Amino acid sequence: MNLVIQASSPFNPVHQKPLVALARGRRAVEIDAHAIRIEDADPAQRPDLDVYCATHALDYAFVEPGRSLADFGLVTMDMDSTLITIECIDEIADFCGLKAEVSAITEAAMRGEIQDFNESLTRRVALLKGLDADVLGRVYEERLRLSPGAERMLAGAKAAGLKTLLVSGGFTFFTERLKARLGLDYTRANTLEIVDGKLTGKVVGEIVNADVKARTLLETCKAMGIDPRRAIAMGDGSNDLKMMAAAGLSVAFRAKPVVREAASVAFNFVGLDGLLRLF
Repeated sequence: MNLVIQASSPFNPVHQKPLVALARGRRAVEIDAHAIRIEDADPAQRPDLDVYCATHALDYAFVEPGRSLADFGLVTMDMDSTLITIECIDEIADFCGLKAEVSAITEAAMRGEIQDFNESLTRRVALLKGLDADVLGRVYEERLRLSPGAERMLAGAKAAGLKTLLVSGGFTFFTERLKARLGLDYTRANTLEIVDGKLTGKVVGEIVNADVKARTLLETCKAMGIDPRRAIAMGDGSNDLKMMAAAGLSVAFRAKPVVREAASVAFNFVGLDGLLRLF
């Protein structure tokens, strides 16, 4: 296998020799200023690589030689804490003084400690009842930021011919704006009910939970006429696990431990554009 090693800052050449030895690889080739590729690496060496890379803030991934990004047809992304840096519902709750309470439920749900995502979302949204809907626009304008490397990753995926799907347990208010801003092909999220300019504390229609995320990926692949193995799925929380399992390549982005363990690749330090360096 090829072993791709990446750093968030310029890659320090001092790591090259020990990494080649640890991976029992043949040689190292520079990809760019931030990454190297070690050829003929041994995947059985993951435990030693885990320790070394975690110690030196490096990300690594084993990739089959000869694979290219163009082998895939779809890149699917979670929104909150994946494509963007915030959890939108937590920031909305901040405007009614309940951020700590809502954040605690969000964190437990993303770690997989709350098994019923529908219940956790319903509980959190109920706390927003009566809030002025104008707050959503303030969260988008004042607090929402793209994750590092997001735009470069999307540009690279589009250049390779991939379609893009943003599927979120968050809200359409944000996914639709990101779709227009970033030129995304498909989106799916929850709709907050708004009556007389106020949040009612309810969502409209089917809740986008783990099962719906996975189903949306599969339905999008079917509509595109591609095998799900040609899909890439990126996420950070336990409600992304089924979607990631349905894809041919799964990427855990600054993710909870349960997600890192299940994913094909984990990016703990580099940006989303680390995806491009794998190929």
